[in-house]
Amino acid sequence: MSEAKHPTANTNLETSSKPLTFVIEGMSCASCVGSVEKAIKEVEGVKKVSVNLATERAQVYANNGHLKPEDILAAITEAGYEPRYDTLGFSIKGMNCASCVNSVEGALQKVPGVLEASVNLASEKAVVRVASGVAGAGEIVAAIKEAGYEGRPITDGPDQDADSHQRDNELKVLKRSLFIAALFTLPIFILDMGSHLIPSFHHWLQGITSTQNLYFLFFALASVVQFGPGLRFYQKGGPALLRGTPDMNSLVMLGTSAAYGYSVVATFLPGLLPAGTVHVYFEASAVIVTLILAGRYLETIAKGRSSEAIKRLLGLQAKKARVIRNDEEMEIPIDQVEKGDIVMVKPGEKIPVDGTVVDGSSYVDESMITGEPVPVSKSKDDEVVGSTINKSGSFHFRATKIGSETMLSRIVKMVEEAQGSKLPIQAIVDRVTGVFVPVVMGIALLTLGTWLAFGPSPALTFALVNAVAVLIIACPCAMGLATPTSIMVSTGKAAEMGILFRRGEALQMLRDVDTIAIDKTGTLTKGRPELTDVQAADHVDENDILQLMASVEKLSEHPIGEAIVQAANDRDLKLKEVKDFSAVTGFGVEGLTGDHQLHIGADRYMKELGLDIGPFRETARRLAKEGKTPLYIAVDGCLAAVAAVADPIKKSTPLAIKELHKLGLRIAMITGDNKQTAQAIAGRLGIDDVIAEVLPDGKVDAVKSLQSDGSKVAFVGDGINDAPALAQADSGIAIGTGTDVAIESAEVVLMSGDLRNVPNAIALSKATIKNIRQNLFWAFGYNAALIPIAAGVLYPVWGILLSPVIAALAMAASSVCVLTNALRLKRFKPPMTAKVSSGK
Repeated sequence: MSEAKHPTANTNLETSSKPLTFVIEGMSCASCVGSVEKAIKEVEGVKKVSVNLATERAQVYANNGHLKPEDILAAITEAGYEPRYDTLGFSIKGMNCASCVNSVEGALQKVPGVLEASVNLASEKAVVRVASGVAGAGEIVAAIKEAGYEGRPITDGPDQDADSHQRDNELKVLKRSLFIAALFTLPIFILDMGSHLIPSFHHWLQGITSTQNLYFLFFALASVVQFGPGLRFYQKGGPALLRGTPDMNSLVMLGTSAAYGYSVVATFLPGLLPAGTVHVYFEASAVIVTLILAGRYLETIAKGRSSEAIKRLLGLQAKKARVIRNDEEMEIPIDQVEKGDIVMVKPGEKIPVDGTVVDGSSYVDESMITGEPVPVSKSKDDEVVGSTINKSGSFHFRATKIGSETMLSRIVKMVEEAQGSKLPIQAIVDRVTGVFVPVVMGIALLTLGTWLAFGPSPALTFALVNAVAVLIIACPCAMGLATPTSIMVSTGKAAEMGILFRRGEALQMLRDVDTIAIDKTGTLTKGRPELTDVQAADHVDENDILQLMASVEKLSEHPIGEAIVQAANDRDLKLKEVKDFSAVTGFGVEGLTGDHQLHIGADRYMKELGLDIGPFRETARRLAKEGKTPLYIAVDGCLAAVAAVADPIKKSTPLAIKELHKLGLRIAMITGDNKQTAQAIAGRLGIDDVIAEVLPDGKVDAVKSLQSDGSKVAFVGDGINDAPALAQADSGIAIGTGTDVAIESAEVVLMSGDLRNVPNAIALSKATIKNIRQNLFWAFGYNAALIPIAAGVLYPVWGILLSPVIAALAMAASSVCVLTNALRLKRFKPPMTAKVSSGK
């Protein structure tokens, strides 16, 4: 949903003695209270205002006339303070088509305090953004009920069990209704259509009973269908029609009632009809109800399949946890785990919640988060993620994140939010469906009048059949399902690939990107320095030099020092004791180890010491050109070696850059490195543009410079200082192994540090929009082509008419085709295999 600061849609509140309450953030003193009160008092319609600093609430009383909550919210914002907004989720039962969606959205947007409302037909959920204190769940549920539907709030955290239970019940009811409808429709269909198609069967029927008796039998059977399984269309369609917001149920109700009602008159009061028009259409009304129920049954099954990704994610969650309380080990349900609990995990068990290891060690399979199949070593102070699998040893950890705070819950929430959002392309559909049903009803009336006035004899029969066909054929179900179903399937597929679309809009925006801007450290590279080269002077052993360097650098807190120590550990070199250690800011470090005095640092440090770096100048220049940082080592006042430290490029990076170029994208690297080092790295990777020596707060300007020529820019980053650039970019892509701040600022999150998922995400975006356009073409094209045929435009030339039964079959098929096409996205094959986690 949009994050507009100033709401644009709402309904006025009538004058009432009951005040409106607004929650306001940012007030810190009495002068703040005065500023807010003054701003609100200037709003037209405000009689009295009382702002409480302690509760951070403003109570506003209306004067005579109308009071617009959006005006008050805007006034608070303009005064320099932030009204608090809540985003509430609701499950809605009873929606069948795009018109239902429009009806619910319209009802929600009329609730005072509601800023935005987005309703998704495929997931049967609504996301509502409200001003805190002005409107709550009760008002929203009441508005949904008044619109003719059943709504319930979705509590914090995954509510998939309730959704699955509701869908299972819906399937059972539909299955039972479909069985009854088919059972009573089949005899009508066989007897009526059989006598039309098979002359001998017709003569046999005429020999054993009269036509009137058949009409009575058809009436009895069709009545069971019309007011048994078909009653749902009256229950929903009738009230919607009376409210002036007709939907698909209204069309079916009108169409079947017309066919059924005409047949009742023809059966019991034939004298009321003109000569030659006494025909019954009980088979049409019954078959239409049966076919539409069959279509809904298939739709419900397909909707369930489109949300399988959420079910699979929730299936990863542990059900119980083994905690230690009061020195006793106990097994409790996962929802009873508290922060600070010490949790024990044995080999083969799922880790129940997120936490930090306090005792023991093991290897943990984190493939559900990173995609990396190799288990990760865990020991004291390492973080563990809930729902990952402990492979070998036992360990204890302290629970730090529980419930909705865990990584899995956050992933599920991201996927659910993306599935419930609307793409910009949906705006076109909403505009069309908003007027679609009334237009269809108008076309049906026009068809009826035209055939009555100009149709051949019997004109009434032709008029009725064609008007009913128009009502039945023009179902907006396919239109309503075209976009949300594709979003649900593709975001679920993305989650399986380790890609989280936090906002559904990113699915469309990412497709239009033409420039990828990538932060170097931690994104293109591993984000931690490594020792890459050591070249010692003649007659000096390389391992001896490394041993001395690491012994001194062990006392340093600089990342370069950590890289040197790690390199020595990798070679199993035993470090020596160091005395008189000191760090010379901006130059290097020094210390005494054994009988040797060591100085380690950049060329300027050596010059400061009066040492000639000439013997290693060419080597240092070569290392710098390779994008590495040269370091010099002096032992007892003599230059002994040159070493190089670099932040290694991830193995996945060159492959990802190559694939992005194949997609025709321009690649830009943004880094704080000097130009020479940055150009060296860019040259190795084939990066098109380099923006070097960028300070942390300059990344936004770097992104703006790339956008200045009209380019659509996606920024990929992982650090806290990347958050503003992620927000500035047209599409922000965060590395999921990065900081929470970066992830919250991005539209797309890559759960591993594998850049190959960037082209995968773009490819999925393109495939999704293509799929949506196919769905919309089918949905709109179907109606555009078949409504005129149903009205009878082909009859004057070719004598072709569309039977209401065939219209019902085509209508049901259209929705099933759209759903089936959307489900094809489950078979999407990413262009690259991305299994490597961050740092690989």
